[in-house]
Amino acid sequence: MAGQQRSKLKVLYLLEIFWHKTDETSILDATEICELLREYGVEAERKSIYSDIDNLRTFGLNIVNTRTPVRGYYLASRLFEPAELRLLIDAVQAAFFISKKKSRNLIKKLNTLASENQASALESYLYSDNKVKCLNEDIYFTIDVITEAINQGKQITFHYIKRKVTLIMAARNEKKQFTVSPYALIWCADRYYLVCNHSKYDNLMHVRLDRIVKVNITDKPVRSFEEVSDYRGKFDCADYSSKLFNMFSGENDIIELRCSNAILQDILDRFGNDVPLKADGDDHFLIRQEAALSQGLVSWIMQYGEMNRVIGPQRLVESLKNKAESILGLYSKAT
Repeated sequence: MAGQQRSKLKVLYLLEIFWHKTDETSILDATEICELLREYGVEAERKSIYSDIDNLRTFGLNIVNTRTPVRGYYLASRLFEPAELRLLIDAVQAAFFISKKKSRNLIKKLNTLASENQASALESYLYSDNKVKCLNEDIYFTIDVITEAINQGKQITFHYIKRKVTLIMAARNEKKQFTVSPYALIWCADRYYLVCNHSKYDNLMHVRLDRIVKVNITDKPVRSFEEVSDYRGKFDCADYSSKLFNMFSGENDIIELRCSNAILQDILDRFGNDVPLKADGDDHFLIRQEAALSQGLVSWIMQYGEMNRVIGPQRLVESLKNKAESILGLYSKAT
């Protein structure tokens, strides 16, 4: 009886063989396929294999019959190409908010989307424990709950963890409870953030997901983001994140910069290739762009030194002067 049941599943076992055992460098003939089916407890003749392969092709699988360098069959295309899997694996490894344990497990799952031969070639991309990762193992649960709350249009409560240095110079966790209206999840600056509104304020805020624990959905409806932002109809995640520097919040304003041609590529990388530029002599160009005025913006501008000068607004100029004087004072003190 068990053998009959396995025979009924033959085409599914055959699908698994093609998926995991074959690719353009791993080719199987009908005899080899029959031998692999026996490992699943299925007896099959070569003639029946050809018919099953035709059924799998009709189902949509791109199974190729090749004659060189050897005769046989292989699965020529999958949902993801090896290069695409490498990109996904690199993204998982780079993501700070995914813990070490979850990174390893997720990469193993990604490798199952390739053949065994391709997965072996991807081993050099497997997760390294040397990379700094967050310790919050509830990140998947947090994402699920927040996504559900956004879909339902409900407020959420959670505890937010911050690190604090004590008098004995030891770091400890400090928790605060928040009730917010969630609007969007964004991945920016190697961190995952929740964009939301605290009911006490008439603005947007963002908090790191890896610092959120004990999240729960309430019965209260969210406050419309139109009441606390300039967005209408739909919250624009890309626009919101593009105006922040190092994820520092601040009041939006039009900034004017005079930049050296030497940092043109950096400017385009930051603001996009469509940002309007105006030549200012042979060696400089001018740019006007909306951004959130913050210490993050000040630090970003200062990294370019004399190659990036602020024309306006004046309050940003003053912030840069104050920051420069503070740094100068720090290093001008007698030792």
